Amino acid sequence: MNVRRSAAALAASAVLCVGAAPAALAAPSPSAPAAPVIPSGLFGKKDPTYDGVWRQSFALLAQQTAGVKPAKEAVAWLAGQQCANGGFASFRADASAACDDKTMYDTNATSMAVQALKALGGQDAAVKKGVDWLKSVQNEDGGWAFVPGTPSEGSSTSLVISALAAAGEKPAEVKSKEGKSAYEGLLAFQLGCAAEPAADRGAFGYQPAEGKLAANADATAAAVLAGLGQGSVVAPAATDTPAAALACPAGAADPAGAAQGAAGHLAETLKKDGHLTAVTPGADQPTADTGNTADAVIALAAAGHKQSAAGALEWLKANSAEWSKDSPAALGTLVLVAHATGTDPKSFGGTDLVTALNATGPAPQTGDAAASKSEKAESDTDSNANVWWIVGAGLAAGMGIGFLLSSRRKKNQL
Repeated sequence: MNVRRSAAALAASAVLCVGAAPAALAAPSPSAPAAPVIPSGLFGKKDPTYDGVWRQSFALLAQQTAGVKPAKEAVAWLAGQQCANGGFASFRADASAACDDKTMYDTNATSMAVQALKALGGQDAAVKKGVDWLKSVQNEDGGWAFVPGTPSEGSSTSLVISALAAAGEKPAEVKSKEGKSAYEGLLAFQLGCAAEPAADRGAFGYQPAEGKLAANADATAAAVLAGLGQGSVVAPAATDTPAAALACPAGAADPAGAAQGAAGHLAETLKKDGHLTAVTPGADQPTADTGNTADAVIALAAAGHKQSAAGALEWLKANSAEWSKDSPAALGTLVLVAHATGTDPKSFGGTDLVTALNATGPAPQTGDAAASKSEKAESDTDSNANVWWIVGAGLAAGMGIGFLLSSRRKKNQL
């Protein structure tokens, strides 16, 4: 997830900076940048420029999965970010302004928004518009890019396929103008039986570099879900089988077989450290990649390999607290990890993920309902007290005993 958002930010920055070179050479302004304005209804307190819709979608999807009814204003904020053509930008500060040719559309944000709105229910029109827009920006090779009109890449193609599947579409039947299906676009990013090193076989790449694909954990985990026709919400599997490496020589390529090969690669990679690693800028050694480790656990669970994910799940329980602190997308991802593995999200390595997620955004409707219950209980208690006060007054008048019943109980259920 971290890789995907970083790539998204870089892509958006690159496009936004086109033609801006003269300004970049100007003397820097002495004034400090203004603090980001966080819209009402949005989860998280950090600058939402590159991930507003993304993090909102994860937060709402996770709440719904955990049995929490999201706040109406949170749902309204997400729905309000959609452009008239059905697409979403990463974030629109002024959603009242119409989208135009300058709008930076984001297939990743659109894909996650479609999944969230579908799961929430009552958003059929918005979901259909989102799906139609995703279909409209499919590349000729059958795949998708983060920024429409640029070359396809493995992560975005996988995300879009998962969104289509979650919305009830059949990805194999979603074809480009050249007749290439979404799955044809996806399978082009898998490292097959001829890949070297052999350990990379079965993995998916992001984009070819100098004509060669390299294994990419983010693309691989996303491709497992896409190949299986799954969205981000994965139900715990009823059976558990060992993950296996890509079968070589490979027979006729099929999405499910490709997904299982990718899952086998993830399982083998996790054996080394119990988690995935990544090389971050300025670091001498690879560091733990918590986001993609979480994605890998969900992918393995979806592929029916619970035991293959067990070690990474325990690692996440012990090591994800700092990574996910105050982050709606990270907390939401961990809730989905818990759901996929049959783990209690309210006791995830000593953390109540649901409470932590709720605290990053508008209070969910469950809190409002509880408050209403409290008010009703208090009203009932007051009514009972009044009845007994009348009875007591009657007894006192009749028997000469001066009893006064005035005690009340009040409860605060937030």
